[in-house]
Amino acid sequence: MSKVRADSYSNRTGTGAPSFPQGINASGVVTATTFKGALTGNVTGDVTGDTSGSSGSCTGNSATATLATNASGLTGTPSISVATVSAAVVNTTGDVSIGGSLTVSGDMTTINSVELNIEDKLVGIASTSSPSDTGCDGAGLQIFGTTNKTFTWERDTGCFEYSEPNKFKGVIETVATATTSLDVNDRLIVECDLAQATVFTHAMAAGAGGQIGIVSFKNLPADTGVQNGATATIIFTQSSTVPQSGVGNTQFPAGIGTFVTIKGFENGALVSGINTTALVAASAGSASTVFLSNIASQRDFVSFFIHYNGGTNTTANSYQVYATKSGNFAQGNLIV
Repeated sequence: MSKVRADSYSNRTGTGAPSFPQGINASGVVTATTFKGALTGNVTGDVTGDTSGSSGSCTGNSATATLATNASGLTGTPSISVATVSAAVVNTTGDVSIGGSLTVSGDMTTINSVELNIEDKLVGIASTSSPSDTGCDGAGLQIFGTTNKTFTWERDTGCFEYSEPNKFKGVIETVATATTSLDVNDRLIVECDLAQATVFTHAMAAGAGGQIGIVSFKNLPADTGVQNGATATIIFTQSSTVPQSGVGNTQFPAGIGTFVTIKGFENGALVSGINTTALVAASAGSASTVFLSNIASQRDFVSFFIHYNGGTNTTANSYQVYATKSGNFAQGNLIV
């Protein structure tokens, strides 16, 4: 057994490093400027410098290697487990699978793909820690084209608004029961909330309780400077048990539509209501009102079109109401 002690080693000619064709066993610390080849065993301590090359492999445990200051050139299919990855730019040409949640911060996220598939049933927009109608004003979707096409929610009107026409295969209207209350003069108010439905029902009680003093419409979009219009249909059922008596002012000469109240909607809230009268089609030289059926259990369809002309939304001359009736519906007999 021999021992050789020296500060440096070279090949026989002194022109390069020596070769160890049978390998070398080191029991102490090995320090090298560069390393190439397979490394088997444990690495303890920090790894600094560049990791490059395509040959060889590294196996074993890195027990306390906590710092890789400039690791690059990793090739093959290694498995890497880290707590946090920080990088200015990350480029990948293959697939990326994320098993947990993904949070993306920044001013813009761009997805350049031919098709985007989302498994979630609900997609959230304008999601913040403190959501509000003010914060989501104008939120929606934009399609880029020669002119951009938009679908957004607008706080001014409380509506979803489209920049382009819509074409539907079928439209199903929402039907709601009109609410009732009494004004300070004990007149019955039949109120229709235009934000909840387009068709309303109202069954008139027998006797004086069935008199309709005011037809009221609320939540009509009244964004100052922008004209709007809405159609509301009320299905009235004559509930009087006395067939020929009718009910109070739903009959001649007052009829229905003599008194109308409108409460506009702007910037997330109702505006002060106005009172007006409805325009009706002239009949026998008179165009005073719309009369309802005086036969028990018959039904009348009364349609109102409420037009806001874009003027001051708290004055009566900014609104006009039109009323028309298709009535005296009764149960028929089907003959086959």
